[in-house]
Amino acid sequence: MTTVSVITPSGKGGADVELPGEIFGAKVNIPLIHQVVVAQEAAARQGTHATKTRGEVRGGGKKPYRQKGTGRARQGSLRAPQYAGGGTVFGPVPRSYEQRTPKKMKAAALRGALSDRTSHGRLAVVSAFVEDGEPSTADALTVLRTAVGEAGARLQRPVLVVLAADDEVARKSLRNIPRVRVLDSGQLNTYDVLVCDHVVFTQAALAEFVARTGGGELVTVDKPAAKPARAAKPKAVDGEDTEKPAAKPARAAKPKAVDSENTEKPAAKPARAAKPKAAAEEGEEPAAKPAKAPSSRARKTATASATESADDSGADAAPPVVKQRSSGTSRKSASSGSGAAKEEQQ
Repeated sequence: MTTVSVITPSGKGGADVELPGEIFGAKVNIPLIHQVVVAQEAAARQGTHATKTRGEVRGGGKKPYRQKGTGRARQGSLRAPQYAGGGTVFGPVPRSYEQRTPKKMKAAALRGALSDRTSHGRLAVVSAFVEDGEPSTADALTVLRTAVGEAGARLQRPVLVVLAADDEVARKSLRNIPRVRVLDSGQLNTYDVLVCDHVVFTQAALAEFVARTGGGELVTVDKPAAKPARAAKPKAVDGEDTEKPAAKPARAAKPKAVDSENTEKPAAKPARAAKPKAAAEEGEEPAAKPAKAPSSRARKTATASATESADDSGADAAPPVVKQRSSGTSRKSASSGSGAAKEEQQ
C-alpha cells in the first residue's frame, strides 16, 4: 500500500492518503493495455465514410459513341471508373469500428495504467484547487504546478486532473489552462491516463473512484497531531543539552574497561611465550652433540699417536703393512720380502 501526501492550496502540510494496493499497486499487463486502448480509439471513429459507385453517380446514361467503326475501345457510360468523374470501385462504406471489450479487461487495464503512474511517482492528490468559492485560474495553476513539480509559468507536460462530479469551481478554474485535461471520476479511462504524464486527483474524486471500483473507503492519516510533538522535541533538547554529554562519557567508559582487559591479555601472552623457552632449556640434546665430537677427535688423535709410536718402533716394517692393506701388489711384494728375509736368517 502506497502513501501519498495531500497538497493544500495554502501550502501547509495536509493529511496522508493510503492508496489501495489492489488498484494502484496492480500488475502492469502491457498487451492488455494495448488491446483496450486500440478498442477505445476504434470506438471513437464515426465510420461515416462513403463513396459512390458507377450506379450512384449522376449522369452517364447515354452511350458515348457507337460500338464499332471508330477504332477506339468500346464504352457504355461516361461514369465508368476509368473516366474522370466516374464511380469508385470498392470504396469505403459506412460501418462501425466498435470492438467488444469485456468490462473486466477495461478495469484491469485502467488499474495497470494507474499503477504505472504511481510506481514512477507521477500521481498526486490535492485537497482543493481553490480555497474560495469563486473560480481562479491563477490559484489553480499554482496548486497544479506544486503537485506536478514544475516551477515554470507554463506546464511542460500534459496533466490529467480528475475531479468530483459536482466540483464546478475547480472545473471552471482549470478548463482554460493549456495541456490540462479535466475529467470526472466516472470518466477516468486507460487512454487518458497513458496520454498524460501526470495524474492529479482531488481528495473527493479519489474517494469516489475508490468506492466505485470496489476498493473500499479511502483511508486518510492526519498529520497535524504529529507536528506539535516534533516541535516540542527541540525545546526538550535545549534543556537537556547538559545531561546528554554526561550520558555519553558513561557509554565511552565501556571501551575503557575493555582497554583494561586488553592490558591484562598481553600480560598473559608473555606467559605463553615462556613455554618455548622452557622447552628450549629442557631439550639438552643439541648441547650433548658437540660433546661427542671432541671424543671422536680424541680417539682419532689417540690412534694417530699409536700409529706414530708404531712407526718409531719399526719404521722399516710399518710402511709395507700399510701398502699391503691398500693394494694387492703390495701384498705380493710383502710376501716375497718376507721369504727373502727368512732365507737370509737361515
